[in-house]
Amino acid sequence: MLTAEIIAIGSELLTPEKTDTNSLWLTARLNEIGIDVKLKTIVGDDGARLEETVRDAMRRSDIVITTGGLGPTEDDITRVFTAKAVGRELVYHDDIEQHLRERFKAWGREMPEINKRQAYVIDGSEILPNPNGSAVGMFAEFDGKILAILPGPPRENQPMFNEHVLPKLKAVAGEVYVRRRLLRVSGKGESAVDEIAAPIYTAYPDVQTSILFNKSEVEIHVAATAEQPEQAQLIADELAEKLAEALGNAVFSAHGESMEEVVGKRLIELGQTVAVAESCTGGLIGSRFTDVPGSSAYFLEGAITYSNEAKTRALGVDPAIIAEHGAVSSECAEAMAKGMRDIAGTDHAISVTGIAGPDGGCDEKPVGTVFIGYSGPRGTKSVKIVLPGDRYLVRWRASQAALDYLRRQLGMA
Repeated sequence: MLTAEIIAIGSELLTPEKTDTNSLWLTARLNEIGIDVKLKTIVGDDGARLEETVRDAMRRSDIVITTGGLGPTEDDITRVFTAKAVGRELVYHDDIEQHLRERFKAWGREMPEINKRQAYVIDGSEILPNPNGSAVGMFAEFDGKILAILPGPPRENQPMFNEHVLPKLKAVAGEVYVRRRLLRVSGKGESAVDEIAAPIYTAYPDVQTSILFNKSEVEIHVAATAEQPEQAQLIADELAEKLAEALGNAVFSAHGESMEEVVGKRLIELGQTVAVAESCTGGLIGSRFTDVPGSSAYFLEGAITYSNEAKTRALGVDPAIIAEHGAVSSECAEAMAKGMRDIAGTDHAISVTGIAGPDGGCDEKPVGTVFIGYSGPRGTKSVKIVLPGDRYLVRWRASQAALDYLRRQLGMA
């Protein structure tokens, strides 16, 4: 299998405000044709480091793809230092300059002279046209290695890659196809999942299987490779189904869907509705429901009842319950869920009340203590959980646990 590296160029990608999404998109496209991405690197506007990075990548990998740094300004250094890395000169193309001048004229402007820098191309490279921007791309083979140089904006590099680079890579990759499955698991830790899954996936040595924990769930990634796409899909599906069967109701998604998508789909299948009453999650569950297109078919309303008074006023929670048991209690969670269901007239209602932190905890109810309430055809009940993490994680994990609790009440357990 051919190997690839992706180099994202630009100091802005090393700040907290910007994310390199190009590498994610390119990796997906490369994986589809059986090219294995071994390394992704972000390099700031530093010529020496860029030159070193490209040179090392060309030595290690079969294919190197760069994104960004092809603009006309001083900090756009990709052309110069990539050319140095491969030992080639930059060649000026009058036709590119003329094309740029015509484009600027069509925009009703004169081309700044600084844009002439974009007419330089690494000697021996094929010029990749860019109808969506001013920077052309480049494609070349040096000593049996492939180098593709793409502009940074996705609206420019994605069409360029699909139209001009992907067909060339398919030709050299041969008939190798990768098909993937993603299982999502709730209610089990990473090690517990692997203990069950490992005896199954290790029987498929040619399938790449990865288990990882994100902020609220465990993901099982399966990638099968074969000479025919149907064969690769068959292998991926076979392994995924065996894993799902072994893990049982902990697998809430067999094709990568989010928890809110899975629950919403189930509610549509049942023709039923839901409402939510939230305290410590502050509307997060309602937000997740409404992130899914078409959720108006089953999600009717939600209430953020943060204070004790709001729980009483909006949901009809008896003040005596709060006085005796506290707002963070199973009794309060159940009263919130029942009150919400009665008011909304829905088939189901869920509630969350807890201590997200960093303050407010005690020995009996430490930070992370959360009660989830449910009211529906099966009656009214609740569950207590204690969640690790900071305030953000406690709130997110509480929303996930509440949705999962509802999922299990919907007969998906």
